[in-house]
Amino acid sequence: RGALQAGCQLVHEPLPSVSRSACAGASPQDGGGWRRPSKAGGFVLLLPVPRLPARELSAPARLYHKKVVDHYENPRNVGSLDKTAKNVGTGLVGAPACGDVMKLQIQVDDKGKIVDARFKTFGCGSAIASSSLATEWVKGKTVEEALTIKNTDIAKELCLPPVKLHCSMLAEDAIKAALADYKLKQEPKKGEAEKT
Repeated sequence: RGALQAGCQLVHEPLPSVSRSACAGASPQDGGGWRRPSKAGGFVLLLPVPRLPARELSAPARLYHKKVVDHYENPRNVGSLDKTAKNVGTGLVGAPACGDVMKLQIQVDDKGKIVDARFKTFGCGSAIASSSLATEWVKGKTVEEALTIKNTDIAKELCLPPVKLHCSMLAEDAIKAALADYKLKQEPKKGEAEKT
């Protein structure tokens, strides 16, 4: 395509949104668009913008493994639990280098089994997927079993590339922080310990 003439505007519009009135007085161009006089003087060049088929993934989605995309598009256990409850542990971790922040919460029953888990994450698709997977994996485990979940297991399951391994590390840190918070809440307070 040649350079635009002076006094012309370049407008990109999807074909279906270009109305007949927009094309009134327009003449076809060699490059596939339409040229019409502008109210401000000069010409407006209307170019068709290709649309992706409905099922085709965008460029960023193609860079992620399908497991990451699944957890990103359908995250499991998003939300919050009552952080003041004695049987709820909350872990809040972040990576200043990349800006990812994860909050992961667990709810433990009287037998020491994790019965619920929730997360909220601000970050990339890999961070969200790692959080989502972590909440699925901790449910049904005891507190001690949940401590055995490693970032390498999360990364392997999600097929994370080396540049995204920090996301799985954050998920492991969030699990450990939530478990530590829960354990801290189970210890008797100083005033209570002295009374017994």
